[in-house]
Amino acid sequence: MGSSRTSARAAAFRCILNLVTCCMIAGTAAAATLEIQTLDGTVADATTSEVTSGSLDSRFTQGSFRESAARGETFWLRIHSDTRAAAGGEPNTNDIPILVVHSGMLHKFQVYPPGAGRPLPIAAHIPEFGGARDLAFVLPAEHGTVYVRVEPPGAGYGTPRFSTSTLTNFLSEGASVARVTTLTFGALAAVAIAALLMWIVLAERTFLLYSTLFALEALWVAYFSGQGFDWPWLSAAAPLTGFTWNVLSALCGAVACLFVREIADLRRAMPRHYTAFGWLAGAFMLLTFSNLIKLIGFEDLINGIGNLLFLVAAVYTLVVAFIAWRRGNRSAGWFLLAWTLLEAFTIETAVRLLVTAGRSDDHDRIIYFGLPLSIVAAALLIALGIADRLRDQRRALSEAERHAQIDALTGVLNRRSLLERLDAACLRARARGLPISLLFIDLDHFKEINDSFGHPAGDACLTAIIPPIQAELRQSDVIGRYGGEEFVVILSSADTAAAHPIAQRILERVAGVRVEGFGEPIALTCSIGVATSDMLGVWGEHLIARADAAVYAAKRSGRNRVQVAVPMAA
Repeated sequence: MGSSRTSARAAAFRCILNLVTCCMIAGTAAAATLEIQTLDGTVADATTSEVTSGSLDSRFTQGSFRESAARGETFWLRIHSDTRAAAGGEPNTNDIPILVVHSGMLHKFQVYPPGAGRPLPIAAHIPEFGGARDLAFVLPAEHGTVYVRVEPPGAGYGTPRFSTSTLTNFLSEGASVARVTTLTFGALAAVAIAALLMWIVLAERTFLLYSTLFALEALWVAYFSGQGFDWPWLSAAAPLTGFTWNVLSALCGAVACLFVREIADLRRAMPRHYTAFGWLAGAFMLLTFSNLIKLIGFEDLINGIGNLLFLVAAVYTLVVAFIAWRRGNRSAGWFLLAWTLLEAFTIETAVRLLVTAGRSDDHDRIIYFGLPLSIVAAALLIALGIADRLRDQRRALSEAERHAQIDALTGVLNRRSLLERLDAACLRARARGLPISLLFIDLDHFKEINDSFGHPAGDACLTAIIPPIQAELRQSDVIGRYGGEEFVVILSSADTAAAHPIAQRILERVAGVRVEGFGEPIALTCSIGVATSDMLGVWGEHLIARADAAVYAAKRSGRNRVQVAVPMAA
């Protein structure tokens, strides 16, 4: 279709069609010069036999057929070419000269050799971007002239272009076009399916939006490249032609707006922009349904609104993603990089379309391969952004869990986490037939310290005794704050003989601590109760209770000592 029937994004991709076709065909048949003449429009109702017999050759002129094509009128062309030049020089059985017709999918062509009553069959066709196609007609070896009847589908559907090449080159370039599109479609479909499976497992909304976005992108590439209309199942949309990629493009815009809100965490970081992207998504959905209005007119108006919406959304997305990245959102930075890559290729292609006006250029193939592959690259970059976001979430969750388990003042386990660790340690010890020991440590004269030096000094004393205690523990041992100035140490696989020396060394280390900064240095001591499962035959909190009782016995005996809990008399 003509450029008026495509969106801004479609107009950018249309450049591929013009440039690659010229590069592929004109490059392989540069030596072939076409002489195209148009049948005088005053010749009304010319029949096929009249034209192909040559009786009207004098009525063909060098005038342009653009106006007739623009008005949607049926017209005749007389095309003369050097078949040897079209074949690249001397005739070769592998170099079959062909006439290549580049047009929209709905154009109809009938190519006749001189004196023939039946048109030449289409030797091959290649779907192209933007609802276009390349048709190949084998040129008769004995004639350098053919007559072409052109029937446009209506006004505003663009002007056909003609060139010559060889069938071998034509099919080779067609395979290249199909290969790029198929690889792009396959890659996008693969990442979309993978993201969908991750959403099923993790129930993370970002994966669902990512999967939807690039599934739509895969379909868009398939249909806009024209290849999708030849594929099973997707070919069912062939009658809709341009509506397919216009609808898919609008749906991609809506999903992209919702995806930006998630990947940039706008609900929390920038709530106003979060709402704005919601409205933009609604606008794209409205644009999707507005394609139905094109059936009754207003096509130019809808295309203009769509182009403006795509432009505003693209710039706005870049700005918001940049702000989110500058505020420390790394996943937004990945998205910014991907979005910039896509927009750069789109703008570059649009500029080339305006500057070259369809002329061949040495760099056209870079754009041709770059545009589809840039979508794949963007999908991978955004996937990295999602992974980065999940890593941050997992790190934040781990940090929150750690804070929930740790005593804020001393940095050791709090009471709830300590008891959970004790239950787990007891289960393991009983299952393996191993003992477990507890040290119940109580700081001596703590109330007097608070009363004499103040609560900050008391906090400093609690913090000061942790390093000396940990210095005597193994990696498998656990310490937690039971409450106030009381601490509990879990000694895994330790019986009474092993636990008592550890407690004694902790006692000596604490006695060497001096807390300064609150006037006179504060000397510390502690009392320790030792309770072991092998001696007492109890576990869990019962073991804590017996260690606690041993501490009180140590305090009654004068403090700053270790007391081992003994079995109760029967």
